[in-house]
Amino acid sequence: MSNIIKTKNISYDAKFDAFEYQVEAYNAIKDLEYSAVFHEQGLGKTKIGVDLALYWLNNKGIDCVLVVTKKQLVNNWIEELGNHTFLRARVLGTNKGSNYRVLNSATQIIVTNFETIVSEKERIKLFLKTREVAIIIDESTKIKNPDTKMTQTFFELSDLFRFRTIMTGTPVANRPYDIWSQIFFLDHGKALGEDFNDFKNSTDLNNKLSRDSNKRVEFEKTVSSIFSKISSFTVRETKASSGIKLPKKEYIKRIAFFEDEQRKKYHQILRELSTEINKDGETIIDDDSECLKRLLRLNQVASNPRLLDESYEKTSGKEIILNQLIDEVIERDEKCIIWTSFIGNIEEFADKYKKYNSQKIHGGLSIEARNDAVKEFKNNNECKLLFATPQSAKEGLTLTVANNVIFYDRTFNLDDYLQAQDRIHRISQDKKCRIYNILIEESIDKWIDALLGAKQYAAFLAQGDIEASEFSIKMDYSYGEIIKEVLTEGKINE
Repeated sequence: MSNIIKTKNISYDAKFDAFEYQVEAYNAIKDLEYSAVFHEQGLGKTKIGVDLALYWLNNKGIDCVLVVTKKQLVNNWIEELGNHTFLRARVLGTNKGSNYRVLNSATQIIVTNFETIVSEKERIKLFLKTREVAIIIDESTKIKNPDTKMTQTFFELSDLFRFRTIMTGTPVANRPYDIWSQIFFLDHGKALGEDFNDFKNSTDLNNKLSRDSNKRVEFEKTVSSIFSKISSFTVRETKASSGIKLPKKEYIKRIAFFEDEQRKKYHQILRELSTEINKDGETIIDDDSECLKRLLRLNQVASNPRLLDESYEKTSGKEIILNQLIDEVIERDEKCIIWTSFIGNIEEFADKYKKYNSQKIHGGLSIEARNDAVKEFKNNNECKLLFATPQSAKEGLTLTVANNVIFYDRTFNLDDYLQAQDRIHRISQDKKCRIYNILIEESIDKWIDALLGAKQYAAFLAQGDIEASEFSIKMDYSYGEIIKEVLTEGKINE
């Protein structure tokens, strides 16, 4: 039982009204013990979370709401809470002394990150036993792997929260089984079962599906049932269903061709890897970490050979296309985000295009430096380009000052792709959005493109965005055969 006495005359009103679809979501879950907000990225889940916190504090006997998010998003939440409420939020971070004071204060909203929950687990456990606390987990795919210490910590603390809400626009971050752990935190297996391995085996988008129709039938049956099992406590809106009017999003593929020396380097690595990667007649699957490390070298050479060989002095095939696209963006007097998975690319290209006051964001920079880059990109009209890795800037940022994104290269991860492109396609965007994908012909890019397409439709099915009948028509399982083609091209072309 809490001994906290709330200060009189505190206003729990929100400063701004929500959109109609946000109000509907809020009303559907505000009195539930646990819930999931899976609205598509860009639809303002934070506003729903803020309104839930205010309601719990004012009406449900809650004296503290704990908001857990990624480190780089803590400041975003503090700003949003300041913009939308009359309450003062405090932060749990790396300072143990400061954390002690926060946890022993009458603070009604605390914002922290996932890592702090782990490092402060025992103190937080004691806090939860002496207070009436609700939790909002933002970007809940951070706990999608049930075997990690972090996820196990959240499982252990789950029952100590009076109310539990998770939020993400991409609950199926990469494969349908990613949703299991997030839901288990809420209901301990009531909806999707208590055994993760059983769930994973029946929802795994693996290469065998490309050649076994019976396995495809079972896969589609299981995945199509997921959303109905969680729908009693889950809200999901897409931009199409929400009624929000946003500009169209146009996808444009630009095909590049290997520069001669680049092609030689690519096929040299391909010859070395093709035998190594095929094991026991079964080609790789993209959640095999060891295989992915080897495939990464192909991705690097297709992207920019200088990532592996500093002596490479030519202009790679993709860089030629990038130059053309940047010229087109500048001619339209627009802004653009260039996404690449490799820090080397960002450093090289940000310097090359510094005449456009280019900015950069990647994991090697401090949070402060990244925030400064975002501010410059947003506020300086002369700053036309932002180079960033999806891993460091794909979530929580609204970058609608730009209406172009270029994927110079892509990972095998669906979440990276979806979250990154929707930094520009959000509420407040008023220009047509162009999503450019640069692909090297006859390269690993072909497999990545097909694999991400298959993952996206599987995610749509699991999230209830499409019916099983539509999925069966649009789904393409050819990624399983394409990877064989990609890995044998080196021999074919010898």
